[in-house]
Amino acid sequence: MAQSQAVADTPVTQPSTQTPQADQNGAKNPPPEKPADVRRRGAVILSFWLIVGLLGLPIWWYTTTIYRANLPLDEMMEWADGKACRPVFPLRIAVQAAALPEPEANHLLRLTQHALDDLNDFSGHHLRLELFSEDTESALTIRLSPEPTASLAAALDPLQPVLHVTYPPSSVPSLSSSTSTLATFVATQLRSTFAEEQAVISYLLSTSSVLPPTSGSSNPTEPRNIAPEVADALSKRTMRSLKYAPTYHLTFSMFTGGAAPSSWDIEAAIAQYMQPVLDVLAPIHNFTMDTQVQLYATPGVQSPILTSKQDLSSFINAAEWPLSPSIGGAPTINFIVYAGNQTIQSQVQSQVDNGGGSETSQSWLIPQWGSVYLLPADASHVPTDSLREPLLTFTSHLLALLGTPTSGSLPLRLSTLSRIRSADLLLRASSTLGSLARLSLSLRNIAIPSSVAEGVASTMEHLRLACDALGGPEGLAHARIAEAEAERAFFEKSMVGQLYFPDEHKVAVYLPLLGPVGVPLVMGLVNELKAWLRRRKERAAAGSEKKKQ
Repeated sequence: MAQSQAVADTPVTQPSTQTPQADQNGAKNPPPEKPADVRRRGAVILSFWLIVGLLGLPIWWYTTTIYRANLPLDEMMEWADGKACRPVFPLRIAVQAAALPEPEANHLLRLTQHALDDLNDFSGHHLRLELFSEDTESALTIRLSPEPTASLAAALDPLQPVLHVTYPPSSVPSLSSSTSTLATFVATQLRSTFAEEQAVISYLLSTSSVLPPTSGSSNPTEPRNIAPEVADALSKRTMRSLKYAPTYHLTFSMFTGGAAPSSWDIEAAIAQYMQPVLDVLAPIHNFTMDTQVQLYATPGVQSPILTSKQDLSSFINAAEWPLSPSIGGAPTINFIVYAGNQTIQSQVQSQVDNGGGSETSQSWLIPQWGSVYLLPADASHVPTDSLREPLLTFTSHLLALLGTPTSGSLPLRLSTLSRIRSADLLLRASSTLGSLARLSLSLRNIAIPSSVAEGVASTMEHLRLACDALGGPEGLAHARIAEAEAERAFFEKSMVGQLYFPDEHKVAVYLPLLGPVGVPLVMGLVNELKAWLRRRKERAAAGSEKKKQ
């Protein structure tokens, strides 16, 4: 009984289904994983990769992709290569021949046009003759006046764009004649009148990257050959004149080495001697101005006689003189009157005059900066009459700094300046479009915001309008807008900033973030794949064992 009771009290142990297995060395391996645990671990790894692939990568791609607006690159390069527009300047020339019957006037007009076309070697500059009409706007009016005792003569009106031509009645061609001395004379005078304008426009085309001269080209606007001395003079004028701006700020300063003079009638002098020219220039440029007086201003050259060009260049004491910088983004043109006993030696002045400096012995022009006038004055006040010569000199220098042609009457020179500025702005805007197109093609990772695309579209629209209206005031207005829009698009702040953010910076930013996150994900996926392959091999081996049994 006692023995049976002891057997009954002994606990009965059931055999385990997960008995640890021993390897060949006798070491025990961990028990095999349950299928549910394997599936759970695979689901966890798969969920992480799904979050990364379906949510993380799209968000990263959306937030880091550089926006590039679509630009019409082909059209932009056509403007840059000069294929979209051929700069042609059609100028209407009105012929007023009140003393001639209409048939004879029309015949003289045809002969003059033929003679003019034969003389013109730059067909991009069209001079078209027509009979005078009150309703027609013309660049120049030719007034033919018969003088029985006079020979052929021509003179430009100094106050308006009119060419007065006097001729003897015997020089009028008959209706059956094919040649005429009067027609040849008028054509020669017209060619001489617009020769400087043609040379300047041809020089702009030859030096621009938009229309490079090509030998053997049939392009009617291909620049004509310019004499070396003419090209050198135009190059000096270009280097002397200021870059085009819609607005300039004029600063009139009077400096004196002592306590007198301490006041001047500059406002009245500007209104009387300079304002008429500023009013004529208003369609091309706007002007703002201020004045100042500085006492005890010591010049950079202490000698009262300026004997060399070095003295002229060192005369401005920029370290101590309060010269105004550009105000409101507009370039400043400085006009300085120095009241003292300084004079310029005649030899130096002749060199300055030959370089296009001044008409008097008391002033000189500083390229792309302004002008200086030495005024002998000992009184405490400078009246308006004493400022007549300085203001007239400043007016002449202002026209030179703006790039105004030197030949012809003032109205004709200003209309020529308008056409030259139109051509210059059109070429500069076209060149800027080409630079922007090449930049976007060479830098694929640069951002192109929508404002740049809008600026390019506006530029090309105004360029087309300017090209259609070259030679008139509308052409200048559209060319001005096109150049401003092209510059604004090219120097867009958000786009320029990408130039200084190379790919190396992106790698340096992403590596510290992707390393700690990516390594566990990749290693977990690799280990799970290895375990899956191992289990697959084990099942294959177990299946083969069963087949053998």
